[in-house]
Amino acid sequence: MNPVWSVVIPTRNRADCLRRCLLALAAQDYPRERFEVIVVDDGGSPGIEIGADLRKELEIALIRQPRSGPAAARNRGASMARGQFLAFTDDDCAPVPDWLSELERVLRSNPNALAGGRVLNALGGNPYSTASQLLIDYLCAEYTKDGQPRFLTSNNLALARGAFLQLGGFDESFRRAAAEDRAFSEHWRSNGGDLRYVKGPVVHHTHDLTLAGFLRQHFGYGRGARHFHQVCRRNGWGRITMEPLRFYFGLIAFPLTAGSTGRISPPWLSALLLVSQVATATGYAFEAIRAKPRWTD
Repeated sequence: MNPVWSVVIPTRNRADCLRRCLLALAAQDYPRERFEVIVVDDGGSPGIEIGADLRKELEIALIRQPRSGPAAARNRGASMARGQFLAFTDDDCAPVPDWLSELERVLRSNPNALAGGRVLNALGGNPYSTASQLLIDYLCAEYTKDGQPRFLTSNNLALARGAFLQLGGFDESFRRAAAEDRAFSEHWRSNGGDLRYVKGPVVHHTHDLTLAGFLRQHFGYGRGARHFHQVCRRNGWGRITMEPLRFYFGLIAFPLTAGSTGRISPPWLSALLLVSQVATATGYAFEAIRAKPRWTD
């Protein structure tokens, strides 16, 4: 009998993170025989291995591929899935015990929806991790109109497997972890699909960032944003315009009004969000210049 759920996890060189993720899946309150886990090792060196203790707790398939990016890894995992539904998370995330139960509750009542849940920062003492999650929280809030989010993040995402395959999966031209989920959400919306953000399915995100990692991440977000805009234009999804200044002022002020910011002072987080936007703008400009045709004699 095929499982109801296939959980797809792309990974690369983060064995400890992956183990925590798999342990969290082993603690699900959902019947073990009703879900499988597909781990896609995206060109890791050395390759990921799954411990015998985890294989006793979970039905796990490990797939290896040359490094192709997380979008391609998710597609590879989905192509091997046997479940009625797909759930995507990342190797540095730990789903709470009722994660699959909550996702199933959403999709049973909305079988044609693309569903996403909450992502909570698990490193409240890390200012860079906290600022990065605040940025995502702000974007999700700002891009939700009349209960419909503009995009859902790929580390807590679920939908029917048939609908995913029919849409063609994630755009594999996104080679790094930046904006492939925005492109998938936009593709889904352009085909008349329903997006549902729900608070019940929760994952805890353990993305341990340094200042250098924070800057690299947001530089990459800028590069991804530029590519996302190009993909939208190429596919006729409409021109993406710059946000008004009030959007960026709201972002910088967000830590002062967000309520919980962990153990980090809100002014420090506001400063980091300002820095993040400078890094993002730099990445956007870099990608625009890099992609510009070069004339030769």
